[in-house]
Amino acid sequence: MRLDTEEYAYSVEFMCLRLGVSKSGYYDWRSRPQSATAQRREELKLLINKAFELSDGTYGHRRVQAQLQRWGVDAGLELVRRLMRELELVPCQPRPKRIGLTQAAAGQVPDLVGRDFTADAPGEKLVGDISYIATKEGWLYLATVIDCCTKEVIGYAMDDHYQTPLISRAIHNAARNRKLAARAIFHSDRGSNYMSVEFGKTLKRLKLRRSAGRTGICFDNAMAESFFGVLKNERVSRVTYLTREAARQDITRYIEFWYNRKRLHSAVGYRPPREVHAEYEKSRVSA
Repeated sequence: MRLDTEEYAYSVEFMCLRLGVSKSGYYDWRSRPQSATAQRREELKLLINKAFELSDGTYGHRRVQAQLQRWGVDAGLELVRRLMRELELVPCQPRPKRIGLTQAAAGQVPDLVGRDFTADAPGEKLVGDISYIATKEGWLYLATVIDCCTKEVIGYAMDDHYQTPLISRAIHNAARNRKLAARAIFHSDRGSNYMSVEFGKTLKRLKLRRSAGRTGICFDNAMAESFFGVLKNERVSRVTYLTREAARQDITRYIEFWYNRKRLHSAVGYRPPREVHAEYEKSRVSA
């Protein structure tokens, strides 16, 4: 801000006289260097900007603070929030939720999860779901399998339909990418594809136990639902896909290079899923 006689109705001499300060003291004050606190705030702003930009504008103040801590920078949560407001850094916001695409199907499948989306080790408890992505060619359907221990998307498949072979490919990919425990749980909603005889045979061949939440209760599969909310908020809703192939490539990049490897997840102590998995494997070797 400029403080000179061109911007004010009164001269510097008049204002100094009214305020009881000397003219020389006023000019000394203007040339004084920034305080240590002000300098630190400016340095923090640069780092906050960097963390926000690396997240592609998706991180709120909690994840930004977590990223600063990973860089060895100590900053309080409220300070980060205030500085982000000063910088006008606003993370992308989720769009209103739309009704899911699968139809409910009856079945004698128990709920083995009970909304407990944690696990003591990778490969013991998995959740899955299907969602859709709009393209100029039509819908692209995405089926995912997520590990409850690490929060990593360990298997997924995409196609122009959401029939049972799609979810079967996703679970086979999960079994190929990660060692699954014998009689591990695979949990889903009661969509007709997940309740089908064909998918039941797939799980049996992989020695997995089938679990499902109650019909129409999204909270019973909240972890799988949450991933799709994050994907659409942070990526899909910000892009217009001309083709299914363009969408497939972009979503693959998001999952493989951002969500699994770099994105800080609050449920695992603001760490990336691959880091959590690597730490578990390292602890097994050293035990």
